[in-house]
Amino acid sequence: MKRKKHGSGDDDAQIDMTPMLDIVFIMLIFFIVTTTFSSEKGLIGNRPKNDQAQQTPSKALSVRIDQNGEIQMVGRIVDIRRVVANTQTYLAENATESAAIQAHEDAEHGIVVEVMDQLKIAGIKNVSVLVKKD
Repeated sequence: MKRKKHGSGDDDAQIDMTPMLDIVFIMLIFFIVTTTFSSEKGLIGNRPKNDQAQQTPSKALSVRIDQNGEIQMVGRIVDIRRVVANTQTYLAENATESAAIQAHEDAEHGIVVEVMDQLKIAGIKNVSVLVKKD
């Protein structure tokens, strides 16, 4: 048997990596350019401004609904159709953005929701509902 001698010709037989590296860098540039970065979504806290800290807190509008469906605003009984007008009158005299509806637990939900809608139409931004139990 004859053994092959390793000569200098075998050392030159290597794979040229340059074209493969060119393709890898082109793909890397393509993915970097086409990638879209999205900002993280989360809750944004509403922090008070410095000038608001010095102001006196505003008084919330109080609305009471009893078990019979009677609506009381600012100490008087009001019809459901007059809630917007009475609220606008209250807002003209008092600077507030909130209202509290104190509803009896036996009051109809439709009346409570309608009063909430009327307050929103009148310009109240924050409406809270309290349930009064006897």
